[in-house]
Amino acid sequence: MRVFNGIAELEEAVGTHLGHSEWHTIDQDQIDAFAAATGDRQWIHVDPEKAAAGPFGSTVAHGFLTLSLVPMLTWQVYTIEGVTMAVNYGADKLRFPAPVPVGSRVRAGVDLTSVTPNTAGYQVGLRVTIERDGGDKPACVVDMLAVVVP
Repeated sequence: MRVFNGIAELEEAVGTHLGHSEWHTIDQDQIDAFAAATGDRQWIHVDPEKAAAGPFGSTVAHGFLTLSLVPMLTWQVYTIEGVTMAVNYGADKLRFPAPVPVGSRVRAGVDLTSVTPNTAGYQVGLRVTIERDGGDKPACVVDMLAVVVP
């Protein structure tokens, strides 16, 4: 866990790799819960029998399930002390280069790309790359934006 003591220390780290999260295993229960929460019950996610004969050989996590892990995983990589709050502002670019089969272990690598003053405080840019253990391509690459209020 990398700890920044305020915005000035964070600004000094722009352009660096902040580290990796712990590994997280995506199981069928998590996939099913996400399907129930979002209404996305496509068979490649929720029907293990049919999915076994499908293009991925098993069920796969929803792309947006993989994306939804970004907050949990990035909080394991870094924190900023001495600020009032940090809130999600959105994303500039999002791609899902490879599927995440059920039972996969994933983790996030985090690169700090920018810290820019704005009217609420600072806009922080992060490149988050979610990789699958044993995978040859990332499962998700996203340029995330947060607003940090001192």
